[in-house]
Amino acid sequence: MFFVAGITGHVGGAAARRLLEGGYALRTLARDPARASAWARRGVEVFQGDLADGAALASALDGVEGAFLLLPPVLAPAPGFPEARAIISSFRRALGQAPPPRLVALSSVGSERTSGLGLITATHELEAALWDLPLPTAFLRAGSFLENYALGLGAAAESGWFDTFLSPTYRRVPVVATEDVGAEVARLLARGWSGRRLVEVGMRASPDDLARAMAEVLGRPVRARSIAREHWRASLEAGGLVAGTTGPFEEMEDAFNSGWIDFGAPDTHPVRGDVTLAEFFARLHAS
Repeated sequence: MFFVAGITGHVGGAAARRLLEGGYALRTLARDPARASAWARRGVEVFQGDLADGAALASALDGVEGAFLLLPPVLAPAPGFPEARAIISSFRRALGQAPPPRLVALSSVGSERTSGLGLITATHELEAALWDLPLPTAFLRAGSFLENYALGLGAAAESGWFDTFLSPTYRRVPVVATEDVGAEVARLLARGWSGRRLVEVGMRASPDDLARAMAEVLGRPVRARSIAREHWRASLEAGGLVAGTTGPFEEMEDAFNSGWIDFGAPDTHPVRGDVTLAEFFARLHAS
């Protein structure tokens, strides 16, 4: 049996599907078990609780052969990342009480850096807190999720433009479909490994590459264009972020644009994944 966190989300759901297809038993933790009822009907054992509750998590980890943990995304964290730190503290407590034989943790490209990361600071702190666990631990440093560009596909269908914070539009940055991240989680849990393992999951693609894939799927020309740096804050606030909370997102995008965040960190294992840009957008367009 394996424990999979975030089973109602993209990565956890993808990992769970792969493991169930492989015949493995699964357990998860849900604040509201009703939200995971579809998984329960497929045989997943659903414990009630929150990832920030170390005691509940330890109970769910007890007796499993391996575990997958992740930090829920927070686009506008409070200063000092208290949301992530509370969950990381819970992880430490639970792993101390009920350590699984192996652990996979979702991290992010760039998490080896100690500053200038913006939102990726959360996964840097996750890695630091779990780095010296006395059990095989794999950190999956994923590229930017292709799911982040779902709204861009809809806008491109209407206007022919793909607007992006990335600049210049020909620069390739790390991206990945969450399906590929979940597949790697499942592979690691099923096969095992020894010691600490760092895996960079994804491929490099530019906004121009993304625009070409969108054009192929939509059957119309699509061009990428960068949002001017001075307009970022207004654009993010128009997209729903509260005024004064856009700083971590902006710092992260600056780090991608400068090359501060990229694949190629020392001692990492690259995993490209199988889902192409065109395949991803075709599935999204058909859904």
